[in-house]
Amino acid sequence: MVLAILLAAGPAAAQDLGHRTVGTQGLSAGKQSGPGLYVTDQLVFYGAETARDRNGARIPIEDLHIEALGNGLGLTFVYYLPELATYLSATAAVPLAHASVSSSRPEVSIDRLGLGDVFLQPLRVGWRVDHLDVVSGYALYVPTGLFQLGEGMVSGGQYTHEWSLGIAAFADTERRFFATAMASYHLYEQKLGIDITRGDSVQIQGGAGASLFGLVEIGAVGAALWQVRDDRGSELPPALQGARDRTFALGGEIGITLAAIDGRITARYSRELEARARAEGQILSFQLSLAAWQPTAPATLDEGDERAPEAAEGAPSR
Repeated sequence: MVLAILLAAGPAAAQDLGHRTVGTQGLSAGKQSGPGLYVTDQLVFYGAETARDRNGARIPIEDLHIEALGNGLGLTFVYYLPELATYLSATAAVPLAHASVSSSRPEVSIDRLGLGDVFLQPLRVGWRVDHLDVVSGYALYVPTGLFQLGEGMVSGGQYTHEWSLGIAAFADTERRFFATAMASYHLYEQKLGIDITRGDSVQIQGGAGASLFGLVEIGAVGAALWQVRDDRGSELPPALQGARDRTFALGGEIGITLAAIDGRITARYSRELEARARAEGQILSFQLSLAAWQPTAPATLDEGDERAPEAAEGAPSR
């Protein structure tokens, strides 16, 4: 139940604002944005009526309903170093989440509202050429409260370190057809106030799609998560000892460019096809991303110059 609640605690996904929430990266995974200041708001809904044990068998809980609604607000600054052809980014995001679990068993029924873990990414490094984007970064999830077993805290109650590497490959120089992938490794510290440490996990998110008329982006998306280390600690419940959760999800995404406000709105849906030691459900997200500021490229080339470096390299199309 706690794992399902934490699905709402991740921040917004635009500009790669965190990868811990399965199914929220999609076509944006691995892409490098142009220089500027971006504001992103994402609403994420998770719903499930099935819980799986460590072997993937359904746990017989009558009238089980799990719902989590999270809204994350994020700010990203991207700076371009033309002498190194490198992008440097920094991001901060804060999520607010509501989680509820109801069933015929009162001991697993909860209703909580509060802040999720704050997402801080002090550094992300990116490179961009005609057919390829590559990004890599480190991020930290900061807990907003102590974790109490059985209390159903919205925050994860622990510091989480995230290392990520992403690639976006484009079939043509106009970047109309593409495939993206982002891999991330999550290392969890001990939960605050209790001797429980979640086992490390690996995630891969991404998709394949096309850009139509320069206004609409559409494609198929997927996600996978594997826990690669056992949960541990003297206060870990016996039922969770040796259980490693995993899940796979598939879905679709559509994004529309809003030229009038220099922004983009995206809708994404994913359905979990297999789960172990966790809930099995579906994820629906809506995301609005705005370019609050971008550097102005030179309007014309100087006579005799083939191109203006800042226009060609420092301010590529978003």
